[in-house]
Amino acid sequence: MAIIAPQLKTVIMSLLLTVTFQRSAVTSFQPTARLSRRVVTSSRSIASRSFPALNAKGGGGEGKEKPPKNIYADTILLPQTAFSQRANSEKREPEIQQYWSSTKLYSKLSADAASRSAPRFILHDGPPYANGDLHIGHALNKLLKDFINRHQILKGKQVHYVPGWDCHGLPIELKVLQNMKSKEREGLTPITLREKAASFAKETVEKQSASFQRYGVIGDFDNPYLTLLPEYEAAQIRVFGEMYKKGYIFRGRKPVHWSPSSRTALAEAELEYPEGHVSKSIYVAMDVVSPSEELKQYAEGENKLKVAIWTTTPWTIPANLAVAINPDLEYCVVDAHPARAKKLTVLATFLGSSLVGTTYQHPLYERVSSVVAGGDYITTESGTGLVHTAPGHGQEDYLTGLKYGLELLSPVDDVGKFTTEAGSSTVVGDSFVGKSVLGEGNVAVIEALEEAGALIRAEDYGHKYPYDWRTKKPTIFRATDQWFASVEGFREDALKAVDTVKWIPDIGKNRITSFVSSRGDWCISRQRSWGVPIPVFYDKATGGTEILLNEDTLNHIQSIFAEHGSDAWWRMDVVDLLPEKYKDQADKWTRGTDTMDVWFDSGSSWAGVTQQRANDDMGLGFPADIYLEGSDQHRGWFQSSLLTSVAANDGQAPYKSVLTHGFVLDEKGFKMSKSLGNVVNPLAVIEGGNNKKLEPAYGADVLRLWVASVDYTGDVRVGSNIIKQTFESYRKLRNTARYLIGNLADFDPKRDSVPYDDLPSMDKWMLGTLSNVLKEVDEAMSEYQFSRATQELLRFSTSDLSNFYLDVAKDRLYISAVDDARRRSCQTVLHALLEGFAKSIAPVLPHMAEDIWQNLPYRSEGDESSVFEGGLPEVLISYPSFDTEKWSLVRDIRTDVNQVLELARKDKMVGASLDAAAYIYTSDEAVRHTLDQLDGDESLISPSLKTNGVDELRTALMMSQVNLVDSDEEISSACDSAYITKGELSGCTIGVKKADGVKCGRCWFYDKAVGKHGRYGSDLCQRCDSAIFSWEEKTGGKFSAITQEAPVA
Repeated sequence: MAIIAPQLKTVIMSLLLTVTFQRSAVTSFQPTARLSRRVVTSSRSIASRSFPALNAKGGGGEGKEKPPKNIYADTILLPQTAFSQRANSEKREPEIQQYWSSTKLYSKLSADAASRSAPRFILHDGPPYANGDLHIGHALNKLLKDFINRHQILKGKQVHYVPGWDCHGLPIELKVLQNMKSKEREGLTPITLREKAASFAKETVEKQSASFQRYGVIGDFDNPYLTLLPEYEAAQIRVFGEMYKKGYIFRGRKPVHWSPSSRTALAEAELEYPEGHVSKSIYVAMDVVSPSEELKQYAEGENKLKVAIWTTTPWTIPANLAVAINPDLEYCVVDAHPARAKKLTVLATFLGSSLVGTTYQHPLYERVSSVVAGGDYITTESGTGLVHTAPGHGQEDYLTGLKYGLELLSPVDDVGKFTTEAGSSTVVGDSFVGKSVLGEGNVAVIEALEEAGALIRAEDYGHKYPYDWRTKKPTIFRATDQWFASVEGFREDALKAVDTVKWIPDIGKNRITSFVSSRGDWCISRQRSWGVPIPVFYDKATGGTEILLNEDTLNHIQSIFAEHGSDAWWRMDVVDLLPEKYKDQADKWTRGTDTMDVWFDSGSSWAGVTQQRANDDMGLGFPADIYLEGSDQHRGWFQSSLLTSVAANDGQAPYKSVLTHGFVLDEKGFKMSKSLGNVVNPLAVIEGGNNKKLEPAYGADVLRLWVASVDYTGDVRVGSNIIKQTFESYRKLRNTARYLIGNLADFDPKRDSVPYDDLPSMDKWMLGTLSNVLKEVDEAMSEYQFSRATQELLRFSTSDLSNFYLDVAKDRLYISAVDDARRRSCQTVLHALLEGFAKSIAPVLPHMAEDIWQNLPYRSEGDESSVFEGGLPEVLISYPSFDTEKWSLVRDIRTDVNQVLELARKDKMVGASLDAAAYIYTSDEAVRHTLDQLDGDESLISPSLKTNGVDELRTALMMSQVNLVDSDEEISSACDSAYITKGELSGCTIGVKKADGVKCGRCWFYDKAVGKHGRYGSDLCQRCDSAIFSWEEKTGGKFSAITQEAPVA
């Protein structure tokens, strides 16, 4: 059957397995009109319901008709459904997605919620780069977002999800250049490059969009946001303008992270620090020219006093303009005579403040510099505590240089080579010029210092060093003219805004606080063509010293970009780019060529999307309810969005909550890479590989179930074995759904439902359990704990349903008369279970949930509703807990009994559980009282006299007889000692023996009264005899009585 408890693998009712799970199983009679309608309803194709996308139910799986092997098979009410056990996801999922598309489900849901004035829910999408194929990390990210959105839809909210893409910047520019020949590159102009980059980005967006939708992601894919759209670029100019007018944006010359390989400045978020970097560190001695007062006695006569510095960037030595000390540290004068080089003799100790004012001679240039007071950044953890200071090549150096009015010397060009400013060395002349500072130039400096007698020591030094995250090559610090956002101007406001946001997990708050607190000026300019230009005009006569940038020019450029896009900056003449009041000065000005940092692009998305589309038509609003991205975005998009929003919106954060996830590793915990061959392609999981046997098509729902099963707050693992395990979980859920659907084939909720007050205790218990499960799943989903929700659903499906309730239900569903109260009460519960099950799995497994919904056997003709419409019915979560202790006891006894049964099976004393009888004793009066209430009639009769036929031990344990006895001795006398045990869970003494009586040929229960009723066969119990009579009345069929010997007990 669809669901078989592990302990019943020998089959409790194997005759049921001889008939196929299909409509043809009930064809040997002429049903009444009503039953005929129900059967036809259950098998009607979706095409007949005018669903253009769903022209087949369940993806097939009819199979060949198998002849019944049991003479009573036609009278047994087997499950009937076209909902296939196999998902056939390659075909079925696209059909369901086409149904969503053709019915405009996303728009319909939004409109319905808006008509009810339901609250809006906005998850703002962080834009992935439109520069290549999607990887498994994209799937993790987008599916987590989809779980949240679909859950909020089922909660009845207006969900507005606009997918976005980051379309500017070097990643896309590099992709374009890689596909061009060298001659094509030489002829590139900014406009042609931008055209090619835009075309590439849009093509990539289409491909990625199709993939996201194949994952089952719901959203406004017809109206995505792209950072290259004119309206978005105009909004970005507005953000830039607001920050500029408030004094937060300025132009200056200062050292920035510079990528020689990309030839542009980089933001901190564009850097990575790979393991294993090794620099050549050097100790250098520089002759003191004029010592401070405290040092004079050590520099008299023939004594040569030197300043010993240490650096891991020898190439910056030509730019040395000072040596910085910490005034509060102690420094020593030591005797370093060559003959005693291995043993330093301390001659004196001073505070660092005593050294300030000393001057020294640069070892390679005619330059005398000073020892100056630095700050707390100078420690004794590494180096000498005397810090080589080159203001043009380091942030602390720059600040120290500002303090003392030092020149901003940076003799390195855009490609990372020494300029002529590094020439005129007293030792090597101009030999440094043109050499790469990260290569031969670095070596040349070390050699020159050695030649000058200034090199004390050179050695390898492993440490963290910044690399360009795109080219994977080292960067340098280099002083250039750039545009900056002064974070210092609004840092306190940003930190206050952090406190207004809910960070999930909590550690996210610590991370963002740390990044904002330590953030220096944000370099927002890039020396590239593909991006949004910084809208500034430079005075030709002064070489750019004078600039034109004010409210008038900003408003004019914003309106131009809104209409024509940022290409207008390069296409239009300067006179057209200037507002009316400046047009007569067009010859004076030239446009700037810098573009904005892509983090400023994406960081302005709150303005270009959530603010700009905050209207009834688009449905968005500001601030967004939640941002969700990888944990690396605390220093990336989360931070850039926070900074721009706080600066432009008077301290307002762009989000109410921020949720982060980890990264995806392979099954062994290694980072994925093509070279290791451990990359998992999400589309390959969904659609399969070239060899379907080795790489089967699991479908999007299996991929989604994997995402929902992992603890995404840390790094997660995936691989073929993990996906296989996930598929097994998926099959369990699907089989549960198939069982529920199949057993409702003849059930009409309006006609056949049993009122709650009339339900047996077991059924009330099941409904109470369902409500508790649904509330637990809803709470977990609301708290974004998807693995908790998924595990609860799997536990419920396996433990509560398959292993108990649905297993026990087979007897009354299959064997009872059609309208037997105990059958209809069970179907009433199955109806609630099915709808609750479908609604609860829908956020994670939308395709399965929709497939279930389209296969509901009681759907009205013409009903085109989706599982996502109508939300979760309130009644399903309102059932109270009922007789929980009673049914927990029964399940404990069942587990204990099954352990003894397993021993009896191994010894071949019994086969199926119905071959056995149980003896139970307990000294606990409360337990005995409960069990007495569940003690049924001696024989199988309908209707039952002592119980309602449901709340009894015989059917709950699926054993032919259950005997409650008054002592252990009674069990010992009835059962072999090998099959007696003290139950670990129930505490009861339990014995098992072969059942008494004769086996019923229809239900397979053993009963002493089998064959004594005689209407239809000599091997029937009274209950089955009555059921066949009812079957004849209900269906109009006729069962031919067969005279045969009753089976021997």
